[in-house]
Amino acid sequence: MIDTISLLLTIIGGINWLLVGLFQFDLVAYICGGQAAILSRIIYAIVGIAALWCISLLFRERSHEAN
Repeated sequence: MIDTISLLLTIIGGINWLLVGLFQFDLVAYICGGQAAILSRIIYAIVGIAALWCISLLFRERSHEAN
């Protein structure tokens, strides 16, 4: 469950960075009142922690389950 949540948060963060890169529009900052707003910083931190968790997905052994 935590893997799925982390992956979704990382994807959302990636989409936000796509918006920043293409349109110079930070959706999190727009919704939360600026990059320096405490809510924005909390969201950035949660997404960053989720991304760190997703690194562990790269190094886990995958089970091959028969369908």
